[in-house]
Amino acid sequence: MKLEAFQAAQSYGLAKTALKGDLASPVAGQEAKNPAFDALHALAGAIEKGEKTSVAYMTGGADPHSLVEAMAQAEMAIETAVTVRDKVVEAYQELLRMPV
Repeated sequence: MKLEAFQAAQSYGLAKTALKGDLASPVAGQEAKNPAFDALHALAGAIEKGEKTSVAYMTGGADPHSLVEAMAQAEMAIETAVTVRDKVVEAYQELLRMPV
């Protein structure tokens, strides 16, 4: 297992915990409309679907094609999240290099 994959799995676990906590709760009686939270929910949903499909495959409830498809979607979601994170970090570092 690559270190990057391990770190992604840890980050997913933290994000999943955060989404079940205060971040997913309604704000002042209304659903929070934030694209970042929506993206986190989509990421968690794709990975959760991959997990459920892999468990179903191991117990004989899913075919190999659906397993590969779910895992590919989860991988793409993680790669997208990592790319966005890298771009945000790069932009932040660029701001730090700017003369004041």
